[in-house]
Amino acid sequence: MKTAANILGDALFATGYEVQDAPRYGAERRGAPMFAYVRAADRTIVERGAIVTPDLVVVADAGLLGIPAAGVMQGASEATWLFVNSTEPAQAIRAQWRYPGQVVSWPAGFTPPAMHNAAATSASCAGAAARMLGVIARETFESALIAQSTGRSAGAIETTRSQGLAAFDAMGGVDRCVPEGGEHPATPPASPDWIELGADDAALAAPDIYAQATSEQARTGLWRSHRPVIDYEHCNRCSWVCSTLCPDSAIRVDEDRTPRIHYDHCKGCMVCVLVCPAHAIRQVSEQAAQAQEIEP
Repeated sequence: MKTAANILGDALFATGYEVQDAPRYGAERRGAPMFAYVRAADRTIVERGAIVTPDLVVVADAGLLGIPAAGVMQGASEATWLFVNSTEPAQAIRAQWRYPGQVVSWPAGFTPPAMHNAAATSASCAGAAARMLGVIARETFESALIAQSTGRSAGAIETTRSQGLAAFDAMGGVDRCVPEGGEHPATPPASPDWIELGADDAALAAPDIYAQATSEQARTGLWRSHRPVIDYEHCNRCSWVCSTLCPDSAIRVDEDRTPRIHYDHCKGCMVCVLVCPAHAIRQVSEQAAQAQEIEP
């Protein structure tokens, strides 16, 4: 999404707009959802910081819609358009998530790139957004795609260019559907409401995601590009190291101190790989790991 924002920002700037584009990451970058802002105006932009009332929201991973912590719909209203990188019908998405505004997804007949192809996904999302805004010429968008691919191989540049333009062309049915937003006066953030939390019993406070009132339903493993894999022949069973330092408590420990990784909740930060004293945990490509799981 950082690259998609850069592409869209470059194209808007080349069109003649004042532009801001900036990414925003969480506390841990690898494996966690992130987002990027793009502001464009025909006059000087004096506001900085987060966009609290977006006119268009672009979602590269439809799986984030079901995770409240991702904040996909934060600030959205009936005037906010939502584009989802999905071939599912837009009306079905809107009904499922009860979205207040208009929803757009890929039209029938268009095949989006695979999610693991980050460069093509970035270009496609930028192409959809550019066409929905309707103020960027195709040639200008093409130049922005090529500029953001500087330093890559000729084949990679052509793949990104063709995928971005294919997405731009496919969204012709919603050309200029997003109207220019009105004035959004800056307002100071409200003071937080503090909640005092007492100490829990050990059964609830222990690093185990299976206890009640935990985030078992939030499958953070969907964000992962690589996964940690334990080699139990070399594991010393010093499981208090990996299980304690796992930021998501995705490693539980058996009675014999054997660590077990719960991949539905492991987001692939690789902290356990770095801290394992015996180097018994290795990093494996998620794509390769999934392919090995389905082999007969």
